[in-house]
Amino acid sequence: MNPLSSSLLCSAGFAAALLLATALRLWLGLRQIRHVQAHRDRVPEPFAATIDLQAHRKAADYTSARQQMALWHTVFSAAVLLGWTLLGGLQQLAHANSALFGRGLLAQLLLLGEFALIGALLDLPWDLWRTFGLESRFGFNRSTPGLFVADQLRNALLGALIMAPLALLVLWLMRASALWWLWGWAAFAVFSLSMMVVFPTWIAPLFNRFEPLPDGEVKRRAQDLMRRCGFALQGLYVMDGSRRSAHANAYFTGIGSARRVVLFDTLLGQLEATQIEAVLAHEVGHYKRHHIQQRLALTLGMSLAGFALLGLLAGRSWFYRGLGFDPDLLGGNQAAALILFSLALPVFGVFLTPLSAGWSRKHEFEADAYAAQHSDASALGSALLRMYRDNASTLTPDPWFVRFYYSHPPALQRLGRLGLPAAAAA
Repeated sequence: MNPLSSSLLCSAGFAAALLLATALRLWLGLRQIRHVQAHRDRVPEPFAATIDLQAHRKAADYTSARQQMALWHTVFSAAVLLGWTLLGGLQQLAHANSALFGRGLLAQLLLLGEFALIGALLDLPWDLWRTFGLESRFGFNRSTPGLFVADQLRNALLGALIMAPLALLVLWLMRASALWWLWGWAAFAVFSLSMMVVFPTWIAPLFNRFEPLPDGEVKRRAQDLMRRCGFALQGLYVMDGSRRSAHANAYFTGIGSARRVVLFDTLLGQLEATQIEAVLAHEVGHYKRHHIQQRLALTLGMSLAGFALLGLLAGRSWFYRGLGFDPDLLGGNQAAALILFSLALPVFGVFLTPLSAGWSRKHEFEADAYAAQHSDASALGSALLRMYRDNASTLTPDPWFVRFYYSHPPALQRLGRLGLPAAAAA
């Protein structure tokens, strides 16, 4: 197949995949809204004794509002993607960048930075509306304009300081070695493992305050749980999540000496000691069932496949031309290869989303089962119900939407696996 035919085939395949992925997202989103609204005025029978109608309606309206925003953002993102690729937006940016700064490594690094900055600016209105529109409307936002701006600036500065050296190394490797993709992946793997220590220890505290879990019944139960489970970690921390949002959560983070369990302060305000113990047991279950290691192995494996694929495509002119970029005009442009690949890959990755989501739901069931073995199953069930209610999570999601997107099982499925009717979990 000649280069022109290959380029046209690449363009057609990309356009078709983008159209199909966008249509699929819109169809699923509309299904979710219709299904949730159809069940808005009646609490599902298993939850009738524990969830009042007002809370159920709020969850339905919040879910629908979020999904409506997601639908508009899907269309907007597809249009921006077309602008960057088939309509020549990246070509124009690279041409202007080359005219001003040349084609050296630093100029290409600058192109990556310009692309990231433009993308952040395009998404800024959506972030503003999500925070000060949607989240405020439903009573969840606690951020202020000053804090929002500070967060954006911190994110931008940290992103530049952390990602720029890695990107510069990959760009240099692309020029220096035929096996650049293998060395680039090795650098990415080292970076990813390092971040699992660096992020919880040094980066996260730049955005939130983390304090040791205070003395009391919760701490005593937590320490007893850790001893029963044979689980050693650096500490149990409380994060000031209420500084930005009323949503409650808990998570496990870090590896090695940086392992820690973090509870949102909003969670401590909502749950009783036995419920918090059960939530902690669930988080420990993720580690004890080797979910952290499995997800890390999958990330590294998929990233290796991605680097290998990029190594193959970066040397093919039809790959550039098929995505709206003429490499002959600017000569070798490694930054353009990285950007085009980062734009195209998620389009095809959409179709793997159900596999990832299903695997994640399986892990949640396993962590629930572990928690039921090492704590009170009914306390876990009641904690889940309380979190569903307080976070305005719908109890009636569309089954197809769940299969495609949900990383956590719906409430009825989780309680059923625990052997608990909703009323018993109250």
